[in-house]
Amino acid sequence: MLEYILMAVPVIFLVGSVIYAYKSVSSGRHTRKRAVLSQIGAFAAVGAVCLTVAAVTAFAAGDAADAAEAAKEAATKDFGLAMIGAALATGISGIGGGIAVGNAAPAAIGATSEDPKAFGKALIFVALGEGVALYGLLVSILIISKV
Repeated sequence: MLEYILMAVPVIFLVGSVIYAYKSVSSGRHTRKRAVLSQIGAFAAVGAVCLTVAAVTAFAAGDAADAAEAAKEAATKDFGLAMIGAALATGISGIGGGIAVGNAAPAAIGATSEDPKAFGKALIFVALGEGVALYGLLVSILIISKV
């Protein structure tokens, strides 16, 4: 039961900080820059707490674990890091692809409205932006298949 509580606390903390930042920006108390900085700080704080709890737990259980259990624990940590890597590859490439398509698509529509022959050239630039997200997804699939 304690494990579920420890997993829920960071999620609740991060969701709460998102809600707080949204309400403070909507009401005009803070700027968007300050809200983004508070989100980065909240993420860093949750990461530091999680790493500290993991280190303390590993240190406390280090004396009692035998070799087979230590190997299983190392494999579990490797699996967790692989999943984090796959999630980051997908998430960051999706954000980058969204930014690229968000900038290229309006320009492509504008170019096509002025000259219909420019549709093919404009479509290539939009597809290149989407390709970034697909490459990130491919990398995450490769990471997951190696685990």
